[in-house]
Amino acid sequence: GAPAEAGVPAPVAVELVHTFSLLHDDIMDGDAMRRGRPAVWAAYGTGPAVLAGDALFALAVETLAATPATPRLAGAVRQLTAALNDLVRGQADDLLFAHRPWTGPEAVSAAEYAMMAEHKTGALLGCAPALGAQLAGAPHRTVAALDRAGRHLGVAFQIADDVLGIWGDPAVTGKPVHSDLRQGKKTFPVLAALDASGGSALAELLASRAALDDTAVRLAVALVEQAGGRGAALREARRHLAAADGLLAGAGLAPRAVEDLRTLLSSLAHRVI
Repeated sequence: GAPAEAGVPAPVAVELVHTFSLLHDDIMDGDAMRRGRPAVWAAYGTGPAVLAGDALFALAVETLAATPATPRLAGAVRQLTAALNDLVRGQADDLLFAHRPWTGPEAVSAAEYAMMAEHKTGALLGCAPALGAQLAGAPHRTVAALDRAGRHLGVAFQIADDVLGIWGDPAVTGKPVHSDLRQGKKTFPVLAALDASGGSALAELLASRAALDDTAVRLAVALVEQAGGRGAALREARRHLAAADGLLAGAGLAPRAVEDLRTLLSSLAHRVI
């Protein structure tokens, strides 16, 4: 294959896409803080934030397309754009889920949540290692295994983010707490709690009002924990991390590369687990 340096444009392009997605995500969620600082839209306005995100998106594609031509370049561009399409689809589903009921036949299922999380977060995390391997000429089975590992990692990351959104410390996370609950977002701990035998009180609370005030939010947090939503979320995150680890072990990578990627898995695990 090509020298390892051939894969460098891949992480640059992925990080540009990642930053673009955060700018737009803060606008859609109405979050005024990002990593302890004002979000771009809050500091400079919605219009400039949208345009900045668009510019980053265009720069990401340009960065990848401008790399020296190799037999793998066209496939790499397609891989990045496919991940972008998945990301947009996942974000759209996340927004649509907020308008669906908490219970009943139209409620969001665990399978739908997993697909949303894989698209919204996992597609980009899968693209990150797979794209570099693609450009560097790695075997297709290695590229596919890295993509799948990253997608599992993405679902675990999204579940961890959900946990932090309910029980995290804003001074540490740099993001507001409980905003997902206030917006009616269908996060994994809440969905798991509603599926549990002790979730009826939570379902009644969530169905009783369109928006939760501070008192109702505190009660909802307690009910989610009592029904086992937090524990179920942590177990599901661990399951996806284990699946990612298994894929890395069988991807045919050099031992040092596997070690480095497992360090990433460990850092995610220690976020909340």
